[in-house]
Amino acid sequence: MKKVMMAALALSLSVATVSCKKGLDKIGNAVMKAGENESQAIIDFNNNFLDSYKSSSRHVESIVKYAEAAVKKAKGENVIYIPTVMSSMDYAISKIKEVPSGFDKDKGAVETEYNMYKAKRESIQKKFDELKSYMTSEDYKDDKGAKAEALKKDIDAEAQAFFTAGGNVLTKIKPATDAAEEVILKDHPMKEFIVSSKSLMNSMDSVMDVLDKQYAEGFNEAEAQKKYDEFEKIVAENSKKEFNVKDAQYSYKKSQFESVNKNASDFLDKFRKLIRDSKSTKQIPDSNINEMDSAYESVLSSYNSFVK
Repeated sequence: MKKVMMAALALSLSVATVSCKKGLDKIGNAVMKAGENESQAIIDFNNNFLDSYKSSSRHVESIVKYAEAAVKKAKGENVIYIPTVMSSMDYAISKIKEVPSGFDKDKGAVETEYNMYKAKRESIQKKFDELKSYMTSEDYKDDKGAKAEALKKDIDAEAQAFFTAGGNVLTKIKPATDAAEEVILKDHPMKEFIVSSKSLMNSMDSVMDVLDKQYAEGFNEAEAQKKYDEFEKIVAENSKKEFNVKDAQYSYKKSQFESVNKNASDFLDKFRKLIRDSKSTKQIPDSNINEMDSAYESVLSSYNSFVK
């Protein structure tokens, strides 16, 4: 399962989503007064960081899994295969030139966590390259896997710091992002449909959070069914909406809106299958988790296309 499965992924937009003004603090109010240009800079930072965090998290997770298998092999255990770690280029992070001034007094704190995030990603990559060289050359035959074990320990610690820093960035930028979304979306012709689709995405994220926990700790049919019923209701409500946006430049968005709902319905199909397959063993099979991940990505992709 993905470590970056939070609702914030639903904010990966070029056109911002909307959120409630309740609870906006001083920085939120400052953004509201700053206007559209500053708001757009905040939205762009938010979007690019989310894209980076999503892709880099997958890469880091694959390195962690590689390190686990490498240690076992280096220690002489029977390892059928070591997971492949694909090369990863974080294009999104290259788009971030600076932390926007719109974060006001929180800018320094955001910069600190953001720099930590980048540093940990680079450090993990370097340690992986070192571990891969060590395994490829079979140097573990000389030290009985001691170096692999040390590198795994370092990678685990750096990965934890990476995820902590990434989460801290999201937490710190949220008030300003929420306010910026209000500014950008205020008079948007598709506001109603963006808001309802964001609600759908947030509900789906909640589903995946529950399944992530149950995948690790054991299947709970009652809890899973409750989440299914909640999400099914939201999908039904969103699907009933007639895309009646009068502005002609958004007419092509109708098919994209319908695609969001179709993929969400497919997600529900996979969800029902997971519940059925997990009942007897009280465990969620790997195949079902993979299907849910794939279905999630399809909904997210169609959602992002719709709101761009």
